Amino acid sequence: MSDALREAVTRYTDAQPGASPFITPVPGLTILRSNEEKLPSHLIFKPALCLVVQGAKWTIFGDTRFDYRAGQALVVSVEMPAFSRIAQASPDEPYLGVIIQFDLAIMREVLEALNTPLKTSAELGMGVFVRDIDGPLADCALRMVRLLGEPEAIPILTSSIMREICYRLLTGPNGAEVARIALGNGHAQDIIRAIHELRGRFAETVRIEDLALTAQMSPSAFHRQFKTLTSMTPLQYQKQMRLLEARRLMVTDAANVDNASYQVGYESSSQFSREYARMFGAPPRRDIARLRAIADDWERSFT
Repeated sequence: MSDALREAVTRYTDAQPGASPFITPVPGLTILRSNEEKLPSHLIFKPALCLVVQGAKWTIFGDTRFDYRAGQALVVSVEMPAFSRIAQASPDEPYLGVIIQFDLAIMREVLEALNTPLKTSAELGMGVFVRDIDGPLADCALRMVRLLGEPEAIPILTSSIMREICYRLLTGPNGAEVARIALGNGHAQDIIRAIHELRGRFAETVRIEDLALTAQMSPSAFHRQFKTLTSMTPLQYQKQMRLLEARRLMVTDAANVDNASYQVGYESSSQFSREYARMFGAPPRRDIARLRAIADDWERSFT
């Protein structure tokens, strides 16, 4: 990874009063920094380029793990819950990361403008991969970060840099995969449509047969293709979305355990607590108390 990008990210994070992640004024750009290795955490990935500038990280989608380090990026093409950990960081060499969320409208424009149409396979693959980031694509990330020092240029130049990022990805070694998954071609489009329905109705009891109908597939084919794309079953996807939303409700909205479990679709608070502890490593009350203590420590550190 270029020294210039590392210096730009370090300079930006050094000047920030709060804690990572840093949601920046550049649309879709998030900066990460950590001086220590982190415990694994659950979160929702949106379609994005997740670039490691310094350090290393791993992310698990379903039962598939991806390791990526400085000079590499995790490319995510469909919204999915995941289990992720910063695996290499220290005060002397902190973990530094750049997340650039895709603008799919621009991605489509670039795809349509290509002189040579991309050849995509009818066979569906997983909507995630790791690729090396160097040359022009790394330069795009650098220019995106440097926009933070020119606020007046952000609304003018962001879309042109995003357009080049899309071009570099579509014409790169995984271009066909980006086109097929991120833009929803073939079976991917059918599965993504069903994922959007499941995402919007995760608190409801949703039958596989209904999702398969949305995807215009048989239930068995839908189940198989869903797992190929996300590395998890529809039930596992729904469960993770429910538990992540319940955690958010308890942390940010101060919902109690019973209310949170009910709002995300659980009829039994005891079942909710068991599944929550299995996913987050501690029962809800203990986990939320820990998260609030961390937030309070961060707030005291910057006041």
